[in-house]
Amino acid sequence: MSGSVLGLVPFTAYILLFLALPTLLALGTGLVDGDGAFTWTNLAALGDPVVLNTFGNSLWLSALTAVVGAVVGALFCYALIGAKPTGVLRTVVDAASGVLAQFGGVMLAFAFVATIGIQGMVTLWLRDTFGTDIFADGVWLYDTPGLILPYLYFQVPLMIITFLPALEGLKPQWAEATAMLGGSRFGYWRHIGAPVLLPSFVGCLLLLFANAFSSFATAAALTSQGSQIVPLQIRAALTSETVLGRENLAGALALGMIVVMVVVMALYSLLMRRAARWQR
Repeated sequence: MSGSVLGLVPFTAYILLFLALPTLLALGTGLVDGDGAFTWTNLAALGDPVVLNTFGNSLWLSALTAVVGAVVGALFCYALIGAKPTGVLRTVVDAASGVLAQFGGVMLAFAFVATIGIQGMVTLWLRDTFGTDIFADGVWLYDTPGLILPYLYFQVPLMIITFLPALEGLKPQWAEATAMLGGSRFGYWRHIGAPVLLPSFVGCLLLLFANAFSSFATAAALTSQGSQIVPLQIRAALTSETVLGRENLAGALALGMIVVMVVVMALYSLLMRRAARWQR
């Protein structure tokens, strides 16, 4: 066995264990009933209004946080263009983005509860100092809209990590040539910078969407009641004590998520291949 083939063994094992095997399990459990007999009932449940509403919540939450995270992150990247790659500012931002992009789950949920929860530090300070009650219209933090801020907390750093290399790939010679030919800075970004960066930006946007769509731990720690998004509904199908005999519905829901993720990541791959042409 050649060294190049041997080097692919860990990656192949990772793909099989964490991508292929879960997909097969989701497909297998989604197409059988509690007795192991083949059935379309679980897949038919994907058309249930409750399930469709759950998928709708996941889609709009993922889309909103992806768009906002991509725009804010891109602006941060643009502000960092002039910073030295080895300077203090760039080093701090790179390190912080790498940490915050992975800072999720129970820790992130607790941070938001302690900060802007019902008895959070900022909540009490606003109430006692300015008489402002951020929960006057309801405790939105523990509902689906309350996931927007926590998701943005790791979406923006992820955008910085993924989009900054594309922005740095813009060759200075292109801007210099535009200026020598009498073009304006706006004209450079309109006709050169924006078209070159568009595939990378949309690709990063899709990556952020996939990241939010598949997130579970933060939502599970914050929204303890109900199953407003698909990952929580999968958990409910597996652990609910009131709905028995529908454990295989979790496989059908997971299969629906896999279909969405495959479409998103296929588009992401196509866009990244197109963006790579300008980074050579």
